[in-house]
Amino acid sequence: MEKISTWISAMRLRTLPLSISGIILASCLAHYNGFFQWHIFVLAILTTLSFQVLSNLANDYGDGVKGTDNDDRIGPERAIQSGKISPEELFHAIKINVLISIGLALALIFQAFGSKHFLLTVTFFALGMGSIVAAIRYTVGGKAYGYKGLGDVFVFLFFGLVSVIGCYVLYARTIDHVVFLPAITIGLLSTGVLNLNNMRDRNSDAKADKITLAVKLGETRVKQYHYFLIISAITLSGLFGILYYTSPFNLIFIIAYIPLFIHLKKVKTNTDLKLLDPELKKLALTTVLLAVLMGIGHLM
Repeated sequence: MEKISTWISAMRLRTLPLSISGIILASCLAHYNGFFQWHIFVLAILTTLSFQVLSNLANDYGDGVKGTDNDDRIGPERAIQSGKISPEELFHAIKINVLISIGLALALIFQAFGSKHFLLTVTFFALGMGSIVAAIRYTVGGKAYGYKGLGDVFVFLFFGLVSVIGCYVLYARTIDHVVFLPAITIGLLSTGVLNLNNMRDRNSDAKADKITLAVKLGETRVKQYHYFLIISAITLSGLFGILYYTSPFNLIFIIAYIPLFIHLKKVKTNTDLKLLDPELKKLALTTVLLAVLMGIGHLM
């Protein structure tokens, strides 16, 4: 039973809602334009969850074998760090997860495009393989991009642009201008979640030579960068509400601004990195809330 609990912990279930926020929002936009299909929605959710679990396992493996996850780290104890799962066991689980991710991605692409849209099929197959490689190479290998301050770029691209725009194309087989502001908004907030994680781990990461953007920027500038991410997301989502306004219900997502502003205040006044850990969950769930309310509001 303890082993099962450790594996569940390694999958980091609290990160999963954030990973599907873009899928939910894109699906609402597609539904408004008459393109929504349930089977594509379900497969998109399952594929995205498999990618996120793969990323979490690979992150645990990469940081574990490099020694980055150690006693200096503030966040939750990781699988390899705890000694309850060996690197070999985790690497085997990663290989199984890769096969599951490929299978789900192929099923999703086939259901969306069939054999009639060859260029889209090839493009999304490449995106799927790119997502798998990106999930693994974040911390695994000698040239892991998460150790070179590039994690923020990849999170913005895959959690924002690929998630929202890509999912919409799965339904509509074309790109619509309505998806761009939502995609950037979710990308910025998702990057904010990663940045908050890196802010919390800034000192231990620096000791372990994990050079995240938070380590590069330092204590003051990383907070300024965080304000930029959150305030930009608020601004762009507000602009989306104005540009596509048809009724007051469209603006229901403004409710999510309240926890975002409270979050910014807590980050500004923070002097104890340990207190940033509970803010991670709050920011991730607020991002999901904003995505859901933006989607529902657009439908109303």
